[in-house]
Amino acid sequence: MADLNKFEADIRGEFGIGSAAQFGSADLSKTVHSNENFRRANFTSADMRESDFSGSTFNGAYLEKAVAYKANFSGADLSDTLMDRMVLNEANLTNAILVRSVLTRSDLGGAKIEGADFSDAVIDLLQKQALCKYANGTNPLTGVSTRKSLGCGNSRRNAYGSPSSPLLSAPPQRLLGRDGFCDEKTGLCDAS
Repeated sequence: MADLNKFEADIRGEFGIGSAAQFGSADLSKTVHSNENFRRANFTSADMRESDFSGSTFNGAYLEKAVAYKANFSGADLSDTLMDRMVLNEANLTNAILVRSVLTRSDLGGAKIEGADFSDAVIDLLQKQALCKYANGTNPLTGVSTRKSLGCGNSRRNAYGSPSSPLLSAPPQRLLGRDGFCDEKTGLCDAS
């Protein structure tokens, strides 16, 4: 297995894309890894407490069950990452890009999210509501407002839950009429 991991790292990961770095269960606490490429890397159950990953790229990386208490991800690209059950208490996500990331059952209590872009990210409804209480700023790279990307303010697009909360995951069913047109205000169709 070690030879396979070294081989994948030497050719920049599976299909020659990414770092293929293996940090599963590694102790990375209080280390500095700013502006590094961790694309498709594995950080499963890693200890990342109080580490600096500012400006780093994590596209497609696996960070499930990682502990990143007070870690610095400011300006990092965390898009398309699997961050399920990750601890991000008091983490710095200022201007980070978390587009299409999966953050189910993750804890972002007290995280700094000014300018973070959560567009199309999967976040538990209660976590999303907690973040909306103090979300502000606009991401300098994507130009998307943090509040808008979280669906704050009962935006129909993101006002519901995520797959981890199936009863709250989908908007109310629309009743479709014969012509397929519905009332824009109520979302209901007139069957007459």
